[in-house]
Amino acid sequence: MDIADIATSEYVTVDVDERLGKVRSKFERENPKGLIVTDDGEYAGIVTQKQLVQSHIEDNTKASAMLQSAPKVERTDDVREVARVLVEGGTKVAPVFEAGSLWGIVTEDAILEAVLENLDALSVVDIYTDEVVTVTEETNVGQAINLLREHGISRLPVLDEDGNLSGMVTRHDIVDIVVRDMDKATRGERAGDIDRMLDLPVYDEMSSPVATTTLDESVRDAVQRMLDNDYAGLVVTPEGTDSVVEGILTKTDVLRALTFTEEEHMDVQITNIKLLDTISREDIRQRIERVADKYQAMQVQHCHVRFHEHKEKLRGTPLIRAQIRLRTNKGQAAGSGEGYGADSAFGVALDKLERNVLELKDVQADEEYRGQLLRKLGEL
Repeated sequence: MDIADIATSEYVTVDVDERLGKVRSKFERENPKGLIVTDDGEYAGIVTQKQLVQSHIEDNTKASAMLQSAPKVERTDDVREVARVLVEGGTKVAPVFEAGSLWGIVTEDAILEAVLENLDALSVVDIYTDEVVTVTEETNVGQAINLLREHGISRLPVLDEDGNLSGMVTRHDIVDIVVRDMDKATRGERAGDIDRMLDLPVYDEMSSPVATTTLDESVRDAVQRMLDNDYAGLVVTPEGTDSVVEGILTKTDVLRALTFTEEEHMDVQITNIKLLDTISREDIRQRIERVADKYQAMQVQHCHVRFHEHKEKLRGTPLIRAQIRLRTNKGQAAGSGEGYGADSAFGVALDKLERNVLELKDVQADEEYRGQLLRKLGEL
């Protein structure tokens, strides 16, 4: 299946000279997945909601300062490859070109709607993430922003004093706070009051109750609920209770599942691949395979590597955080680390991954998992 019938020529645009104050207002009014930025009518890039949260750039700055080069796709590209492009690019929208000219955009929602019926044979347990970053009701907004940045995630389940799920705070919630506060500041109502806003407890801004799913629910039903209610993710809880956090299922998890292939070598997916410097995708795959090969009873179905760049630098080389997550027949294993440059950070993360892999050795194996998952997805 290609994306010729999935992409749309209807999208929101802003000019490179548009002020960020107006860009933020467009996000608030229209809630787009992304904005296409043009320069004299020609495609220049996109501005995303994630950038607005992570930036402290003032409202009178031009949109060109926030310009992001989203991965380009062709209208005839395969849906699996486009899903990979969106995940690795860390974006929910990509510009679609035809014969070298901008034709429109494709969003993650459009892809999920198109493959919805194929997801009926998958269960949440097949693809969910079991490691979840959480906050408490007393965590302040500033701390929540730091966690979103550090882990490259879009949502934080909120726990009450007893450790039970009580709410959810998302990147979109924080954008709303920032936009609201900026608007008041420009009117002189709360000028200089940003620090007080960052000190607000997330309890004041979280959504409640939280949309949940269970491990045995079909991915189709879970995705349908996300699409119907404009949820980007669902908290995974045990059957019969909505208070215990077992994991999280996001639209990105579903897109990642669509990229699984039957290649001879391990399937490795990299988010923020642009940060690779002296290391290549093939280097990463081989080094992870060498770790996995030490434990013959463990079979890796999928590997996800995420890189995140910090502002700090050493002789011009940025501090990078690397996170590795393996989905195996014995459960999930992860490792993370920091270093100057992607190669250094990856090495630290890989060492931690190997130590964590040892904890999986006694888990019951399911050698047919990968083949079963691919058969369930079918030919897209």
